[in-house]
Amino acid sequence: MELRSQKLRKIAPELDPLRLGSGWKPEDLSKPQIIIESSFGDSHPGSIHLLELAEEARRGVAEAGGYGARYFCTDICDGEAQGHDGMNYSLPSRDMMANMIEIHASATPFDGGIFIASCDKSVPAHLMALGRIRIPSIVVTGGVMNAGPDLLTLEQIGMYHAMYERGEITQDRLEFYQRHACPSCGACSFMGTASTMQIMAEALGLMLPGSALMPAAGTELREAARKAGRQAVWLAKHNLTPDQIVTMESFENAVMVHAAISGSTNSLLHIPAIAKEFGFELDADIFDRLHRGAHYLLDIRPAGRQPAQFFYYAGGVPAIMEEIRSMLHLDVMTVTGKTLGENLEDLKKNGFYDRCQSYLEQWNLKKEDVIRPFDRPFGTDGSIAILKGNLAPDGAVVKHTAVPKEMFCAVLRARPFDCEEDAIHAVLTHKIQPGDAVIIRYEGPKGSGMPEMFYTTEAIASDTTLGASIALLTDGRFSGASKGPAIGHISPEAAEGGPIALVEENDLIEINIPKRILRIIGINGVRKTDAEIAKILSQRKEAWKPPKCRYTHGVLKQFTEHAVSPMKGGYIK
Repeated sequence: MELRSQKLRKIAPELDPLRLGSGWKPEDLSKPQIIIESSFGDSHPGSIHLLELAEEARRGVAEAGGYGARYFCTDICDGEAQGHDGMNYSLPSRDMMANMIEIHASATPFDGGIFIASCDKSVPAHLMALGRIRIPSIVVTGGVMNAGPDLLTLEQIGMYHAMYERGEITQDRLEFYQRHACPSCGACSFMGTASTMQIMAEALGLMLPGSALMPAAGTELREAARKAGRQAVWLAKHNLTPDQIVTMESFENAVMVHAAISGSTNSLLHIPAIAKEFGFELDADIFDRLHRGAHYLLDIRPAGRQPAQFFYYAGGVPAIMEEIRSMLHLDVMTVTGKTLGENLEDLKKNGFYDRCQSYLEQWNLKKEDVIRPFDRPFGTDGSIAILKGNLAPDGAVVKHTAVPKEMFCAVLRARPFDCEEDAIHAVLTHKIQPGDAVIIRYEGPKGSGMPEMFYTTEAIASDTTLGASIALLTDGRFSGASKGPAIGHISPEAAEGGPIALVEENDLIEINIPKRILRIIGINGVRKTDAEIAKILSQRKEAWKPPKCRYTHGVLKQFTEHAVSPMKGGYIK
């Protein structure tokens, strides 16, 4: 088989001299040519170390007889974008990164690729791009940072900040937490979106087995990057492309793993968007169907007790898959050239679990302290639910593993706000009372780019009075670190005239998670029939006026004009 790069060399006479001018040697031109794409940059801890991994991958490519060329498109950090309008760029950045990676890999000839990323939008962006470019490819994720003193992790900062704002801790104490929450490079050490999406990349079969969410400061991750470099050349020589590996069954496996780990709700934006690039339709209803009856096993923050660095120590993705293997498609192909089932058997024989256990023993922990056995789960209904009703005709998402049991079935008074800033001020100044439903709207993809409501969720969850007595409802989204009674992605969104735009003060909102219901059942504190509610909402809709678009130019104008519903992935169509 003639490699693609060699075919294009024959028809592009300027290609060789331009590559020689970039440092290639004449003998490199005839080798398998591998693009090494990463989100390396000084942007945040999840990307600062990726150049090291790119260099290790490049060494692996050379060892296998190929030539690796480094390309970069860094990402932004959701944590650094919190609390201001920078967060509005977060979800759009995913699509823009995917576009740039597609351009890098398609505009010049490559026979294969290594794609290196760590965090919330960079990992899904790389996976979306793989679905488009369809050259032999392998993913390397940048692992997880260490926890700080007393196992401090970054998602706790929102809680401590809210405590400071309420006068419960001193400024010195808050600054101590801020200065020690990120002691190393890597993704934040909790099961947020970054950790979840690293796991999803392996669950889809696009990573070397057991390499997701390794400790970023450890030697194993660098060894995995080098091995991935060698494997990329093997994939190129065998022309094994991502579209030959990733099937609908692969996505179903990923959703089952998502249920077992209580993954981030943002996965309901990313997995459907990735599936779309591979030619599959995977909507929120499929998540809900697969989560029903799924066993939730992982004791990792924010839903559990442990920092995410312990995930790898307990055996990582393979250990989770072993526990739920009866619920997986074991015959799907992976980047090893073997099936998932074959990979799991190989790991049992090569000492992988023994190496992992040796780290866990240093913390006086057993695997069961992190990953519970299948027959002793935390729950048997997965970790997320899709709620529907006259408030969310197209659906809304809740991570029920993080919701107090008191809020599983509730009728609350509506307290609508047209932006997050007004809502969080009301929470912190005690204007929100038990029994309220805090509604934040016009924060969906078409409203403002769909920012996270992280600080509001933390202010509620850390309030001993409100944490189990109110709910937060929004057409925006939440951080993967969010805890508490939070329901997001309400669709249709307010900017499109969805029912959430029509809610008024003291309307009665029913939440019923077991029955998957989110609906308006009363007006101004008085219960009404379904027909009466429908008539009143119709009257309100006639009086409603679409808001003027907040953005007149640039990325956010493009995104808010063209993004699809969160229930479909929130991507630019």
